[in-house]
Amino acid sequence: MKTAWVFPGQGSQSLGMGADLVDVPTAKIRFQQAQEILGWDLAQICLNEESKLSQTLYTQPCLYVISTILADLMREAGLEPSVVAGHSLGEYAALYTAGVIGFEAGLSLVKRRAELMATAPPGVMVALVGFNRDRLEAEIAQISGAVIANDNHNAQIVISGTPEGVNTVLEKVKIRRSVPLKVSGAFHSPLMADVSVEFNQVLSATKFQSAKVPVLSNVEPLPTTDAQTLKDRLMQQMTGQVRWREIVARLVQEGVEEAIEIGPGMVLTNTIFKMYPALELKNVGSNVEIAALQTTVDQAVVS
Repeated sequence: MKTAWVFPGQGSQSLGMGADLVDVPTAKIRFQQAQEILGWDLAQICLNEESKLSQTLYTQPCLYVISTILADLMREAGLEPSVVAGHSLGEYAALYTAGVIGFEAGLSLVKRRAELMATAPPGVMVALVGFNRDRLEAEIAQISGAVIANDNHNAQIVISGTPEGVNTVLEKVKIRRSVPLKVSGAFHSPLMADVSVEFNQVLSATKFQSAKVPVLSNVEPLPTTDAQTLKDRLMQQMTGQVRWREIVARLVQEGVEEAIEIGPGMVLTNTIFKMYPALELKNVGSNVEIAALQTTVDQAVVS
């Protein structure tokens, strides 16, 4: 069975994530490496400090570390992906899992990314549910200060931009429900241009390897293993659109029959189910769930 491992982004974090990892040998090593890079106790924040966990500066490194530890443990259990993808921040965990960047290099990038995004110019992001897509896209094309940041599935997107631009969209387009996101800036929009330039100086100096399995990038949902292509795409991510709807469609086109969301929550699983309910979907947010998944696979092999 062709399996995709997909990794969630900011917003999927939850207090207590990683609770059953703290005594796992592989995880202990990663938590120690993370403390040396970050200068703070990541496990402590994941388990006990909800107010910090919700802040971009802490959220992004925490999600990256938990997701990559789970991917490592999946491999220790004898499981492997056929292809990987990640939603926004999750692309870094996907690149690590594909062998494109090492754990420490990836965390250093995520740390700097979080620092810069936390200081981005003021802006807003709003999730929209239930709308006429053609009308919405036509209106946004005419409005200065608003873009589609996350194209998650046919009936749910996130717009990003200035308060004035986003409010104009909400006034002009009939939307069943809108939900303001608790973020510090207009992520995945042109308002991130200045911090993106600064971040890309760090990214350009980071060594990328060819991927061991194909990776689908947020800004270009076509599978590739080429190191330079993956780096070039990642350099566009901070200002570019998260094309998740197209990523999922491409996974299906590539023959993927199973998608496993690796990380806390079920955000990606839910979006995939709404588009392709026939896909086999699983979630791995803890070591216990890995053990259960391994048992299921072993039973299937025996039978």
